[in-house]
Amino acid sequence: MKKGSGRVEFLTEEAVYKKTPQQLTALLYEGLIESMEEAIASTKQGDYVRANKRLQKANDILRRLGVGLKYDAGIVAHQLDALYNYMAERLIEANVKKNIDMMQEVLTIATEIARAWNEALKKEPKPVQQAFMQKAAAYEKFVTTYEQ
Repeated sequence: MKKGSGRVEFLTEEAVYKKTPQQLTALLYEGLIESMEEAIASTKQGDYVRANKRLQKANDILRRLGVGLKYDAGIVAHQLDALYNYMAERLIEANVKKNIDMMQEVLTIATEIARAWNEALKKEPKPVQQAFMQKAAAYEKFVTTYEQ
């Protein structure tokens, strides 16, 4: 799902396995945004069958994003879950009513989340920092287990 010339391109299975979970999430946001843009354009053109398919794909992506949440990460995961559910419900309603304003609302939310996510990815810890953090987490887990 690599972005190129305005279209999401096919990624090989090997390329997907080389992506981090954070990069895969960014790709899902990209796919969600593209599906929403195509749904809006199709609805404006009166191509409701294509719009329906694109909205269904957008809902599928939202479901996948929700499944990938790590709830032990804290309140942000729960808030994202609620937001994904809201967006999915709005898309269903927008699909039934053929309401472009509702679709645009979801697109705006998705774009904002994707922007924030991509900004956070830029600040992702370097591999050395990640290795240190993993060792520190393993040590803390060992200490916690040992103390009990």
